[in-house]
Amino acid sequence: MIGLQKGTVQVVAYTSEWPGLFEHERYVLYQCLGNLLLDIQHVGSTAVPGLAAKPIIDIAATVASLAVIPQCRQPLCSLGYIDRGDAGKDGGYLFVKELTPNVRTHHLHVVTKDDPQWSNYLEFRDLLRSDTALRTTYAALKQSLQTLFAHDRKAYTAAKEDFVRGVLGKVNGMKSTTR
Repeated sequence: MIGLQKGTVQVVAYTSEWPGLFEHERYVLYQCLGNLLLDIQHVGSTAVPGLAAKPIIDIAATVASLAVIPQCRQPLCSLGYIDRGDAGKDGGYLFVKELTPNVRTHHLHVVTKDDPQWSNYLEFRDLLRSDTALRTTYAALKQSLQTLFAHDRKAYTAAKEDFVRGVLGKVNGMKSTTR
């Protein structure tokens, strides 16, 4: 089951249904948007087997340029997505899908292929998938923050930011020293 009241935080146990829900949505997005999207990836905690997560499917999609995004609006709205606007470095251009009013099921982050957010989404997801200790530490952080920020999703997300940046900073630092 997916869906979470807007603005609230609830971290639930991983379910093996999440990848299938993403794959269905990926298919629908490609059918609707054709060649406007260069790539669509399942990101966020629901994309990491075994990791507890907010029950919202996070999707990152790339476009060739920001000029493509206006062409995506009408088709996405016809699929039930709500245009939430440009969140800039805090998530790209955001569209959300709801089960019922204010119960979010999908977050679609649209960025350009050269936007650092694209590689960050994929790198952080892949690190969590491959590193059990990192996944365990992140799960504990999310559980503790859920208690503190049960009714303030923005604060919850902001409180995770240092951890995410620290992990990505270590990886990017290692890449630059091995080149």
